[in-house]
Amino acid sequence: MVNELSSPLDICVLIPCHNNFEGLIDSINSIVYDHQRLMVVVVDDGSATAITRTRLYTSIPAAVNIQLVRLRQNQGITKALNAGLDFIYANYAVQFIARLDCGDICRPDRFHQQIAFLNTHPNIDLLGSWCYFRNPVTGTAYEYRTPTDHEEIERSMYFRNVFVHPTVMWRVAALQPLRYPVKYPHAEDYGLFYDIISKKRTAIISEFLVTCEVNQTGISFLNRSEQLRSRLRVIKDYGRNKLLLAAGVLKLAFLMALPYRLVKEVKHRVYKHTPETMKKEKMTLL
Repeated sequence: MVNELSSPLDICVLIPCHNNFEGLIDSINSIVYDHQRLMVVVVDDGSATAITRTRLYTSIPAAVNIQLVRLRQNQGITKALNAGLDFIYANYAVQFIARLDCGDICRPDRFHQQIAFLNTHPNIDLLGSWCYFRNPVTGTAYEYRTPTDHEEIERSMYFRNVFVHPTVMWRVAALQPLRYPVKYPHAEDYGLFYDIISKKRTAIISEFLVTCEVNQTGISFLNRSEQLRSRLRVIKDYGRNKLLLAAGVLKLAFLMALPYRLVKEVKHRVYKHTPETMKKEKMTLL
């Protein structure tokens, strides 16, 4: 049954989950907004122990409104995200959709800042923010800074995904019916954002509004080779500048040839920081 809330909602926060209930609870508990204007849509992607509303509501503040979409079998992140989007489109009149992943933590003012920005910049349809990446085991962390205006974002997309997935929010009316592409395995967000950039105006807030968990057993780490191949297909499909395209292809070819253990070692030695110092440094992800 769909919750009865005032309509339209300001935000639906879309969170997929597969066998990470503790991280899901941490993420939901970090959301700060008027709960009568917000709905959290959790997609349980075939977790071994099914997520239930009872489990959720015994672990979070009662004021949070949650809808649960249950997939009986694990179908992967792209299908889980699209199932969540289809549910939102079918059941809610909502201005904005935001993303969050299990274990990622929002700064208390994240949603207020992003909505204020989008309301004062009606020409912007996709919005991200800077973020921290933090390893919960070691406590080390680093900053992820990116260009903030559309033209610089567009140029940088040849070399990296400028939009960190759990930081994004988009305007539903301008992009509906938006769905994640299935032809870019493990880089579905990169393909989606590149497609949006080719048609709409975008921006990134120069504030660290989300702390993202570094999970070395996660999708990006375990499927790095396939993800790099998908990234290559994305820039070939959407890249318009031949010089930047050639440079982007060259970078990806280099990363494909480089053993990932070496990449990790370089990152560890060069970019390792304690939480106390992470605000003073910046890096570009490989």
